[in-house]
Amino acid sequence: MAAPLKQTWTVKNHLFLMQKHLKRIGQLCHEVQKSSWGNEESVRNVKFDVGNRPIEISTGQFARFADGSAVAKQGDTSVLVTAVCKTKSSPASFLPLTVDYRQKAASAGRIPTNFLRRELGASDKEILTSRLIDRSLRPLFPAGFNYETQIICNLMAVDGDHDPEVLSINAASAALALSDIPFNGPVGAVRIGYVDHEIVINPTRRELQRSPLNLIVSGCNDNKIVMMEGHADNFGHDLFKEAIKTGVKEIDTIIIKLKELRESLGKPKRDVEYKLAPPEEIFTTIERLTNTELTAILQDTSHDKFSRDNAVRDLKSSTIKQLIVLFPDKEKDKELLYEAYDLYVKKLFRKLILQTDKRCDGRSLTQLRPISCDINMFSPLHGSALFQRGQTQVMCTVTLDSLDSAAKVDTMSQIIGGIKEKNFMLHYEFPPYATNEISKAGLTSRRELGH
Repeated sequence: MAAPLKQTWTVKNHLFLMQKHLKRIGQLCHEVQKSSWGNEESVRNVKFDVGNRPIEISTGQFARFADGSAVAKQGDTSVLVTAVCKTKSSPASFLPLTVDYRQKAASAGRIPTNFLRRELGASDKEILTSRLIDRSLRPLFPAGFNYETQIICNLMAVDGDHDPEVLSINAASAALALSDIPFNGPVGAVRIGYVDHEIVINPTRRELQRSPLNLIVSGCNDNKIVMMEGHADNFGHDLFKEAIKTGVKEIDTIIIKLKELRESLGKPKRDVEYKLAPPEEIFTTIERLTNTELTAILQDTSHDKFSRDNAVRDLKSSTIKQLIVLFPDKEKDKELLYEAYDLYVKKLFRKLILQTDKRCDGRSLTQLRPISCDINMFSPLHGSALFQRGQTQVMCTVTLDSLDSAAKVDTMSQIIGGIKEKNFMLHYEFPPYATNEISKAGLTSRRELGH
């Protein structure tokens, strides 16, 4: 019996199958185009002028699986911001919010200059911008909301003239407002400059280089300011107040437009379980058990920081034991008792200061702690000093070097900020032993970079 012939595949067979698959892909693309995913009507935007410069904020085109997303555009600079929140609460006693701002070289038509030619870790500029956005948004989350939330800001395109930082704040605010994440916003933000004796809102890079004022202001409803950051050079006090008023007025325009976008396209806010404050009954019991002794500790001027903290901690241990006896159902929820005690200490601490106009160490409200300085701590160094105020110490060193040692600014910061090198560098470190704690030694933290 003859063996069956093997099928011979030719180039013609492959081309036939490829044509068949391409036809199917084309049909699928046509179906998607007809669906809401490809429908241009699903993309909505608002356009408005801030400081006589147009801004466009849109949603619906990118990141449709995210809880909220928005694209902010000014000139040829565009930023995509997404907001995602977990559905289960975190055991943390604070809001676990993470903000990541990334400015990729591709957004300026460049290739990364590192050996791998890939985007690596976040630069100092990206971390500082992330913290700027965080400070503008964090205060507007509801009290007791402790769901892990992540906001990612991607610089999609940059023209080197318009500011992506302020755009990112506004886009992040829009993403949260449009999402189902609880948020008491929206927030608006502007950058304020002073060029040719006029206050300029959202100045271009070239205008900012001629401005003695560089101020970012973010605010919310009712002309309330949430965050300010900036610097000025011999700028008058009255003119500074006028600049803030002008900025707040422009912020109001942003908020109105973001509310319009939220009302037409925003998702209903999800139902979440807020972290409950300790019951009033526990608060009252803590006050009855500790008020006299705790008041004595906080008004004893012979205490220093260590002895006072130890006394408050010892009282805390004995009080928690009494509370467990009085509230046996709370034995498995000691964190609630610890939180209640700490809140009462803060409340009493503040109350005593306002009543007596004195701090816990006996100083008046305007009196500084004792200050001392020592210099030339280590002779081989170009400069060294130990600054001490009360029990807080700072050790500082100065190093002088050639211009070849200047910090080379990353490519994106050069394009956006116009600075190629930094001749002055300030490095801040906060070691764990400064507060008698243990932590992993490693890379510089965001907090240290922020200082």
